[in-house]
Amino acid sequence: MKLSRSFYERDTVEVARDLLGMHLVRVVQGRRRVGRIVETEAYLGAVGDRAAHSFRGKTPRCAVMFGPPGHAYVYFIYGMHHCLNVVTEPEGRACAVLIRAIEPVENIDGKTCGPGLLCRALDIDRSLNGADLLGGALFLERPRGRREAAVEAGPRVGVDYAGAWALKPWRFFLPDSDCVSRRPAGRPVRK
Repeated sequence: MKLSRSFYERDTVEVARDLLGMHLVRVVQGRRRVGRIVETEAYLGAVGDRAAHSFRGKTPRCAVMFGPPGHAYVYFIYGMHHCLNVVTEPEGRACAVLIRAIEPVENIDGKTCGPGLLCRALDIDRSLNGADLLGGALFLERPRGRREAAVEAGPRVGVDYAGAWALKPWRFFLPDSDCVSRRPAGRPVRK
C-alpha cells in the first residue's frame, strides 16, 4: 500500500526514521524496481538547518522543497550523481528526507549503497523532480509483514560546512544491513 500524503506531512526527523524498512518503488516501462530503505537523512530548512538546500531561501534548484509534502526533490551533484529526497511537513516549511541507501528487493541491478548509486540503479533523474509520490512512476509503500527493526542514528554525511548543524543526529540507518552507505567506525560490513 502506498504511503499516504499524511505520512509525509509530519515532523521530518520522525519521517526519516519511519521510512526505514519501507519500499521505494520505481516503475519503468511497466516493470517495478523495488528496494527496501535502509538509510535516510533529515534536512530541516524550516528551523535554519545550514545543511538544507533551502537554508538560504527558495531558489529554482530547491523550490520543490517549499511545495506540498509527498513529492520528490531530485537534484544533481558533483556533475555526476542524482539524489532523491521526499518533501515533508506542511507546504512552505522547506523540509525533506534524503534517501541514502536501499537493499534490492525486486528487479534491481547494480549497487544501491549510496544516494547516487540508488538513483542510477532505479533510473531516477531530474525528470522526476517534483513528481507526486502518490503517482505511478515513483512512490513509497509499506511492505506486507513489515517488521520493526533496530535503528541507529548519527551525524549526516558530507555536510561539515554546516557547522554545529553537521553534528545533528539526523542520519538514520538499519545497522544490520549490508547496504548502508557509511558504517560506524569499527563495524565492518557482514559477509
